[in-house]
Amino acid sequence: MKRKATSSNLRKMQLLPGVRGLILADLNDWIVQNMSIEQVIQPKNSIQPRSVEGRFRTIKTGILVFAYATFFLLPWLRWTREVGPDQAILFDIPGRRYYMFDLVMHAQDIFWLTALLFLSAVLLFFVTTLFGRVFCGYFCFQTLWTDAFRWIEKFIQGDRVARLRLEKQPWNGEKIRKVVLTHAAWLFLAMWTGLSFALYWGDAFELTGKFLTGQAPAAMYATVLILMTTTYLAAGWAKEYVCLHMCPYSRFQSVMFDQDTMIVSYDGNRGEGTAGRIKPIKEMRDQAARQQAGHGDCVDCGLCVQVCPTGVDIRNGLQIGCIHCALCIDACDNIMDKQGWKRGLVRYTSEHGLQGEKTKILKLRTVGYGLATLLATVYLVWSIASSKLLEVTAVQIRSPLFVTLSDGRIQNSYEVKINNKTMEPAKYQLAIEGLPGAELEMGQITDLSLKPDSSMRVLTKIRYTMQPGDTQKNREFQFRLTPLEGKVTEPVIIPSHFMTP
Repeated sequence: MKRKATSSNLRKMQLLPGVRGLILADLNDWIVQNMSIEQVIQPKNSIQPRSVEGRFRTIKTGILVFAYATFFLLPWLRWTREVGPDQAILFDIPGRRYYMFDLVMHAQDIFWLTALLFLSAVLLFFVTTLFGRVFCGYFCFQTLWTDAFRWIEKFIQGDRVARLRLEKQPWNGEKIRKVVLTHAAWLFLAMWTGLSFALYWGDAFELTGKFLTGQAPAAMYATVLILMTTTYLAAGWAKEYVCLHMCPYSRFQSVMFDQDTMIVSYDGNRGEGTAGRIKPIKEMRDQAARQQAGHGDCVDCGLCVQVCPTGVDIRNGLQIGCIHCALCIDACDNIMDKQGWKRGLVRYTSEHGLQGEKTKILKLRTVGYGLATLLATVYLVWSIASSKLLEVTAVQIRSPLFVTLSDGRIQNSYEVKINNKTMEPAKYQLAIEGLPGAELEMGQITDLSLKPDSSMRVLTKIRYTMQPGDTQKNREFQFRLTPLEGKVTEPVIIPSHFMTP
């Protein structure tokens, strides 16, 4: 068995002092170079992206405005209901009701949330397989809030050049004023974000009044503080580092990418040519002259890097920091338009497309994700549309299973729960089927009337006389709840069992 050449073993070897010293020195150098396990992320200065105009910037702005209007305004939208709060969307935890316009969800409808989460996952996979990380670039909360924070920063401090100049200049009155105003606006937006989230869990007008007067529940203040802090730190300080080092989605995106995925790509053949990129100086302003000299269409202006919110140089190929926001496409298209050259040097395309091959969309992976998305959507819509407006359960009380009365009859007890999920009052009649001669007793309850969107529990007792020679211990029967008034007209049958000695 061979012994490893560790430093302790080498010391025990009978070698000349000089030779042993050289071996130990080489071994120690190898250990330092190859066995260091500590990795440190050296943060750079915060990226100051340049503003750009174009079709993709317009799309991003439209999505941002729509998302903010939806999130911040929906708690204030009123909605008329016959029963329940007049807020369009409200998650009523104490009442175990979740109101979304005309849809009222109960606690037992929690499986809808499971279906929605599954739908969101497969839809994300489906879109990513086709178009890359467009969710990151257009819909991610980090992207939306960082965009808003940077818009505030630009409004107060100026565009990229002005912000860089402000960073380098010494602290004076102007710098203090602009920085303080920027962070104050960030904190206000972060606080408004936390408050808006809390307003979904109660009446918006009432909660806001209590929040401003110090009368809101402690949980609300804690929620607003936590969300305000995390939003301020993530969108105001961490910014692109969330995408580069914290977000797990960027780490497993390569699993969903292939050579046919449409991603933001730089056409290296067109941009570099055979002699590489060159700035448009002197005769190199003419495209024909550039091509004759072997240079590509890239003028090496660097705008594609300056407008990137994560500081990625798309000319270096697909990178983990690229969120596919396509702002580099807008920047490059603007330069191409100014030069009078064809657009598309940076564009949405696939790896096969860059190589001049056909991009295949209908493949096993995309078809599979597409079918899963379609089936999840159909199931969720069908489940909501076909949800029961009247739910009835009957649970046998098993302590004890049965009681033998003094007259010889056997008694079982049951708890029947009736849930009227309609927005109309209703009245019902409860009976039993399948136990000939059995008696149903509901105590002092004689009227099974329910208000809209309400429920009731009824303790019932069934007494049954066993026939001579009858040895069956478990008998099947049914509760039958017949609507007498209300929106539901069809009776509900609840199977159950009657236990005997």
